[in-house]
Amino acid sequence: MPTRRTKVTQLNAAQYDALERAIADGRRLSVWRRGNEYIIIVDRLRVTGGREALECHHPTTGDKLVMYIDELEGIEVIG
Repeated sequence: MPTRRTKVTQLNAAQYDALERAIADGRRLSVWRRGNEYIIIVDRLRVTGGREALECHHPTTGDKLVMYIDELEGIEVIG
């Protein structure tokens, strides 16, 4: 039987507000995962299997990405 993740999120209320505003305004985010920085634009925030996911794309190439909030080491709204 697979182990279940018990941690749903790492963000506080202020970070959620900033994330929601960035999504609404189409602003870029800088996120860190596994020691790498990614610049993304979030298209949608959704919950899948009890995990919050950012459906996003790269601002220059348009490549689609899905990033799970519980895997992120940091998040910052930019430009």
